[in-house]
Amino acid sequence: MIHCMRMRRKQDANQAQAERQHEAREQLLDRGAKDLARRPWRPAPIPLSAVDLTQFAVWRSADLTNDDLLAALVLLPAARAEVEEVESGLLFLARSSGLTWAEMADAMGFSSPQACQQRFNRLTSRHDS
Repeated sequence: MIHCMRMRRKQDANQAQAERQHEAREQLLDRGAKDLARRPWRPAPIPLSAVDLTQFAVWRSADLTNDDLLAALVLLPAARAEVEEVESGLLFLARSSGLTWAEMADAMGFSSPQACQQRFNRLTSRHDS
């Protein structure tokens, strides 16, 4: 019973966060982000990413209200998740193309190949959960 209540609260919190992110996305699109050029890797009808929208807010900050900046802050968790997906994808592609963990660690500034591999494992385990 307690487990079900916790699950329900978590679902409610997730739904509330998704609604806040949707509203924030719409707010920034209305403030001009909808006029940004499409990215070739995100063709229509795929919407602008949270990273694009938060960068828009930084770029146009002088023209935005505090509410608009708060909307961009609401999107930061989604933007972080998008960047982590790109990172795990690049690490996977690099390994698949034959790069060693040592080469990848050096390129990314890790202190060891193991640290790079551990980072990849953490990213992919987050994505899987």
